Amino acid sequence: MKLNVNGQAYETAAQALDALVSELGHDAELVATALNGDFVARAARAASRLQPGDSVEILAPMQGG
Repeated sequence: MKLNVNGQAYETAAQALDALVSELGHDAELVATALNGDFVARAARAASRLQPGDSVEILAPMQGG
């Protein structure tokens, strides 16, 4: 299915947000996620089903200042 991930078109077979985070190589413990503009807690990612056209944001902490 086609999604928008961090502003870029992305094709995936992942059915849930947790699978997408893993597929993209992110450490699930270290990122924050949003689905269609709504924050999704780590514990809720497996239950967050993806639909074609969904917008996903995956944010990782950055060092510096």
